[in-house]
Amino acid sequence: MSPARQPPLVTGISPNEGAPWTKVTIRGENLGTGANDLIGLSICGHNCLLTAEWMSASKIVCRVGPAKDDKGEIIVTTKSGGHGTSTVSFKLLKPERIGILDQSAVWVDELNYYDMRTDRNKGISPLSLRPANPLGIEIDKGKVPLKDLENMFPSMSGDFTSENFSATWYLIENHSSTSFEQLRAAVGNLKKQASKKNEGSLAYVKGGLSTFFEAQDALAAVHQKLESDGTEKVEGSMTQRLENVLNRASETADTLFQEVLGRKDKADSTRNALNVLQRFKFLFNLPLNIERNIQKGDYDVVINDYEKAKSLFGNTEVPVFKKVYSEVETRIEALRKLLLDKLLETPSTLHDQKRYIRYLSDLHAPGDPAWQCIVAQHKWILQLMQNCKEDYIKEQKGIHTLGGVSLELDRSSALNRISLSAPVKRGGSFQTPKDDSRHYKSPQQVRFVEKLSDVVISQLPNFWKLWISYVNGSLFSEVDTCSNILRMSVSGMIEEVTRRLVQLVRGALLPSSLTEQQLRQYGGWDTKTPLSGVWLTQVIHTVRLSHEALSALEIPNDLLQVIQDLLQDLRVHCLLTTLQHTEEDVKRLAEKEDWVVDNEGITSLPAQFEQCMVQMLQSLKEPMECKPGEINIIWRVIHFMCVFYSGSIISRFSSFSLSVDLASPDLFGSIQEDFVSKPEQHLLIILSNCQYLERHTFLNLAEHLEKNGFTTAEKIIRVSIEALRQLDEYLFETYIEKKSDPIVGSLEPGIYAGYFDWKDCLPPTGVRSYLKEALVSIISVHAEVRFSKELVSRVISKITEAVAEEMSRLMQCVSSFSKNGALQARLEICALQDAIEPYLTTESLTSFKQALEALPQLQSGADKK
Repeated sequence: MSPARQPPLVTGISPNEGAPWTKVTIRGENLGTGANDLIGLSICGHNCLLTAEWMSASKIVCRVGPAKDDKGEIIVTTKSGGHGTSTVSFKLLKPERIGILDQSAVWVDELNYYDMRTDRNKGISPLSLRPANPLGIEIDKGKVPLKDLENMFPSMSGDFTSENFSATWYLIENHSSTSFEQLRAAVGNLKKQASKKNEGSLAYVKGGLSTFFEAQDALAAVHQKLESDGTEKVEGSMTQRLENVLNRASETADTLFQEVLGRKDKADSTRNALNVLQRFKFLFNLPLNIERNIQKGDYDVVINDYEKAKSLFGNTEVPVFKKVYSEVETRIEALRKLLLDKLLETPSTLHDQKRYIRYLSDLHAPGDPAWQCIVAQHKWILQLMQNCKEDYIKEQKGIHTLGGVSLELDRSSALNRISLSAPVKRGGSFQTPKDDSRHYKSPQQVRFVEKLSDVVISQLPNFWKLWISYVNGSLFSEVDTCSNILRMSVSGMIEEVTRRLVQLVRGALLPSSLTEQQLRQYGGWDTKTPLSGVWLTQVIHTVRLSHEALSALEIPNDLLQVIQDLLQDLRVHCLLTTLQHTEEDVKRLAEKEDWVVDNEGITSLPAQFEQCMVQMLQSLKEPMECKPGEINIIWRVIHFMCVFYSGSIISRFSSFSLSVDLASPDLFGSIQEDFVSKPEQHLLIILSNCQYLERHTFLNLAEHLEKNGFTTAEKIIRVSIEALRQLDEYLFETYIEKKSDPIVGSLEPGIYAGYFDWKDCLPPTGVRSYLKEALVSIISVHAEVRFSKELVSRVISKITEAVAEEMSRLMQCVSSFSKNGALQARLEICALQDAIEPYLTTESLTSFKQALEALPQLQSGADKK
């Protein structure tokens, strides 16, 4: 049967979107002739006929049911018109999950609530229910494994109720295939949810405004009905009973939900407490973490955590936070004390000191830890130096103690490292002994100076660098580092250390340079056996290494001047000691004289003397060397060596034959007993040695002096040669006197032997015997000195001068000569002159000439012939 009317046509719906059970108004044409004519109504595929209310042929009111489709047409079916069509559509919004305690303007179907419980494997509290789909769009589970997500997002979670929720994880897990448009819709849903939460209860009122209007209409209709019946004024009327019913229902509802609400409040309190603990777990765990990190030595972590806690809770007024923070302050105060103790603990490296100072500065420690460290380090260095001296004095006296500061010298000491890194050439240089046994054979004073220097070199650089860092502000000091008082204080500390070093060394090596009070404090050494020049040279080398190491730190020169003064005194002391010991060695050379003459007419004594001098010059090389900043003592050396050569060595050279001392009043003493038998031969040997010294040995010594840095060696050699010539002249005159006096003394008695008279004598037949005896004596002297070619001419010439002078005197004393006497005198004088002609000198020739002039001139040629 065909319908009698046109099919229904829907042309509008209001509202055009909404959640299930939203009341809508449908408008159109041919929507039926009455309520009985309406036989079908579907919205988005869901049958809404049960809730439909026919108003007119162009208007129908109904509620939208929970359809499967999100968007669909509105189809009306009537008996008169049949199945209709629609030109509009309705969008169905997903319903929100509403808890049993949440506000709602409409009745909530509890089916979803029970479905959620049955879908889970374990029971949960209704208070923990949350929307399963916060974005409000269809969930599309991806295929990314959970392990991969955990690796991609460590320490994160895809659960939006978790504190470590990661939105990226959630989207990859639930919406990996969702389109961009759907994600934009999800953003809109989130914004709506946020706006509803912000609006509070007013949002629920706005969302269910139609429900409130319907309730208002229903109440108005009931009121109108009651007024028409007139029953509202009757006691026990329907409205009164209804009010009573509603009140009882409210009380019953409160009773039913009181336990639930109580549990909710308790759960909220617990949740809030847990949230506070979770949110502020850093503060609550901080005391224990501080204790653990202190035990592990992670002070940086402790300081960072403390700074964070101080910035967050330093001014808090929350009692529980104040209580925990006070516990943190207690632990930090204990840490400050611990770090200060470690800072002042000795010995300690510069790196650790700077680290502890930085920690204390970061912890806002009271006072100035950097300055406290400088003062403590200064006291420690002074104590080390004093302990070093006391321990070595005890060891020298045979008292061995245990404990205290260790004074063992190892191969890695600072002094050894410097000595190995800057070796010095030979010539009195000090090389640290490699053999321990040799080292412990060295005198106590030498070992003490080495250890004392090692203490200063190893400790003072760190002290100076710490001070420089303090001045530069790199130690986080808030003190005025430019203060003159502060600079003077540190300068005084450095000066006190260097002065203590110098005074301790002087007490051990130069006690005469200290006062009695200083000797009581820095002396106490056994100085009965003075150190030799070799050990003093080693001490000078050690002190120089210390000075060079301290100068490399750029310590002001005025603070190191006391060390320079000490070096100068040590160098002079070493010079005097070396000269004194060498003089003693030269004195002992006389004991080694064997009087064995070699081909050059000398003994081994000059060579031994030269060897002693060379060894002395080599040992003086380092003390004489003038380092930068040191005073040149070369003029003192020249003075001492001039006195040494001229006064001691040359005079003692002949001490085996004659006790000669050029510096004593009895300059040339008596002959020793060993030379009673052959004093003249010994004198000749000494004269030969003296000539060799002058012509060879001193020239060699001059070369050695120049090689060893004595630029004024010429003066030293000149003074020495002058002294040598004085000795030689005296010895030569002594020998000539011993040899010429008998010859000269025999001339006059020989001439007048037998009552010879120049006025009355026989004609000459030849030279007389006295002249022959004189020539024989001269020949015997020649035989004695012929071992030295240089002495032959010198000695014979001198004797001939004495003989010629005596002959001249004798001839001039004769008053008159006879002819035969004049002839005899001239014969003897000419014979003597011819015999000694190779050794005639100007003086002797003059004497012979004067003797001949005193004689009468020969008249006849026969007499001349």
